[in-house]
Amino acid sequence: MTTLTIGKDPVQITLSGHTMGSDYAVKYINWADGTPQPAPETLKAAIDDRLQQVNDEMSTYIPSSHISRINQLRDTESYTPPCRATSPMFFQAALRINRITQGGLDVTLGALVNAWGFGPEPRGALPDAEETARRAASVGMDKFELQQQGDATLLRKKHPDLYLDLSSIAKGFGVDKTAAELEKLNIGNYLVEIGGELHGKGRNAQGNPWRIGIEQPNIVQGGATQITIPLDNKSLATSGDYRIFHVDKSGRRLSHIINPKTKQPISHNLASISVVAENATIADGLSTGLFVLGETEALKLAEQENLAVFLIIRNPQGGYHTKMSSAFKKLLN
Repeated sequence: MTTLTIGKDPVQITLSGHTMGSDYAVKYINWADGTPQPAPETLKAAIDDRLQQVNDEMSTYIPSSHISRINQLRDTESYTPPCRATSPMFFQAALRINRITQGGLDVTLGALVNAWGFGPEPRGALPDAEETARRAASVGMDKFELQQQGDATLLRKKHPDLYLDLSSIAKGFGVDKTAAELEKLNIGNYLVEIGGELHGKGRNAQGNPWRIGIEQPNIVQGGATQITIPLDNKSLATSGDYRIFHVDKSGRRLSHIINPKTKQPISHNLASISVVAENATIADGLSTGLFVLGETEALKLAEQENLAVFLIIRNPQGGYHTKMSSAFKKLLN
């Protein structure tokens, strides 16, 4: 879909579509200053092609995707390109975020994600202790290794049942790839969103930085926001358990985010965490990894690493309260 919003001088163009099981939207500004830009239809086709390439490489829901073929392999001796266009940056980012979040982000959790009913496998009975232990044997960032051969990055599985699930940072990566397409085509004022992960650069039609509202879980359906922040060449990603979850037979709420340490869906009072970072891949991964850690550890780590984070926390008696790191507070000044 393409829409135009015409003001006195600038023209805001909005492109939208579907990708990665979610929707995307791209807003960009044509300031009518003579800078050559492609037709909206041409740009949308380029964006759709790029996002399809990311999907074809990284989606576990596409059996023929590159990552699915790796997951289907049982070879622990050979090296193979992990994802042709995404390495080495993507996997290096995953390793970096895993270290920063003290293991909170783990892209090897796919076997457990599937077991708990949040992956492409048909949902069955919830795993018992024996099944959880069996699947957990293939989990861990030490279950694969990367090797650089010239310009190529290769991956070797160190456990035959290793199942990589890249969904925790794939949307952020898609945002970055979309932003790169815009930059390549001389578009410098834009806002990209895929499934709630965003990157903004330049100015909107009013000449101001793009401002983004962070949703408050208990009023999500009403569309109200808790706080707004500017995105001037920055990315914002949010992770929470109030949108995607199951309820088991006993009424227990099961989050789609798995704790790598317990091998169980997370259970704590942190409702959501939003992270502002230099790109959407990093923001997306950090939001997932820090969310796993919970309120206290996430905020402590954010202060240590100078990370801009905003937390929405459930109160025991009901309702919510918020906290933010020092770096996030500076964004509001």
